[in-house]
Amino acid sequence: MAAKLKVGIIGGGYAGMAAAVELAAAGIPVTVFESAKQLGGRARGVDYHDTQIDNGQHLLLGCYRETLRLIELVGGDIERDFLRLPLQLDLHHHLELRAPRLPAPLHLLLALLNAKGLNWQERIKAARFMLALRAMDFRLPQDTTVAELLRQHGQDAGLILKFWEPLTIAALNTPIAKASAQVLLNVLRDALNRKRADSDMLLPRIDFTSLFPQRAATFVERHGGKVHLSCAVEAIVPNGDTLALQTAQGTQQFSHVICAASSTTAERLLRLLAGLDDTAQQIAALEQQPIYTVYLQYPAQVQLPHPMIGLHQRISQWLFDKGRIAGQHGLLAAVISAEGIHQELGQEALAQKVAVELREEFGIVEVPLWSKVIAEKRATFCCAPNLQRPAARTAIPNLLLAGDYTAGDYPATLEGAVLSGVDCARRCLPGRK
Repeated sequence: MAAKLKVGIIGGGYAGMAAAVELAAAGIPVTVFESAKQLGGRARGVDYHDTQIDNGQHLLLGCYRETLRLIELVGGDIERDFLRLPLQLDLHHHLELRAPRLPAPLHLLLALLNAKGLNWQERIKAARFMLALRAMDFRLPQDTTVAELLRQHGQDAGLILKFWEPLTIAALNTPIAKASAQVLLNVLRDALNRKRADSDMLLPRIDFTSLFPQRAATFVERHGGKVHLSCAVEAIVPNGDTLALQTAQGTQQFSHVICAASSTTAERLLRLLAGLDDTAQQIAALEQQPIYTVYLQYPAQVQLPHPMIGLHQRISQWLFDKGRIAGQHGLLAAVISAEGIHQELGQEALAQKVAVELREEFGIVEVPLWSKVIAEKRATFCCAPNLQRPAARTAIPNLLLAGDYTAGDYPATLEGAVLSGVDCARRCLPGRK
């Protein structure tokens, strides 16, 4: 049966390459079609001013087991490829929370009880809230917004602004007034409630194309598969029990197709297929949220107090010191997640605003040598309560959907993308549906 399988994968991002690696490891021939000149999708490397950066400054958590497993499978080394930091939340001059090396969830409870910047009442309320969630097994009888859940559990405004709001936006890329409480609880369950190392923050020392997709392509090709760059799929054409993928370079037949392209591309391709209009409409209905990353290259001696640090009530939300993380001295990255007033600024004005905040917060008086703003205006879906996300299975049995926007426990994260890709790959195998 396995010898008859031949899988075409549309999209060479983390979901598509996860599916490709999983199938290649099982001895299944795969062909990946990527429309761009490089792999990675919305987590890819970018070369600018002879400096390797990413299209967005992502991080992984220790609980991202599938992503870390696949990185190691294709030849990565987790301890070499990442700077691993124990759970910590630093908002400069406003909050300092650091988890001790104790078993979960004791490490989080002690971190909350010892947090600097919160009064004793706020610390107790945050700890009680986490204990209540654990008693509920992190399951709500009915989904609601994060803002409403926090209100129900008596979390003070200051505690929300300093702790829960930054945590929610970082995890879900969605404002707390819109964000799904249940999806946030899924993340808290996996990151904070099982093993202490699950909450570790892993900051990549190499760019995101090199971290996994490029290694995955080498792995796939070594196992007899093919990866085509600059090769967009123009149409999916059912042909009896097989599916044909049409590209400018020709047409190929496959037993199964995994569409792991962006939601925009997936919607366009599915609308051309009979019986999939409802799925296409479901994809089109997903509201999108942006992520802006502002890179500032300062002289090499400029650095931040920590590899990663947050700002309170500023346009810049999280700052990354690429010198401390990856040896790119003087390179700082500011991440601005979800919708906000920063969208009203032009890119030059936004870069200048971030530079001003760095000067005011850290006394960095040097002028940046260059700046680069990368605006992913459709970075993730808006992770709202009770959101109906498209399933992996479609009305065409051998056509599957993968991507961080498809149905699953997680928000639009690398782990969500990888989980969906692995799931689709396994559905292609004999005996799986």
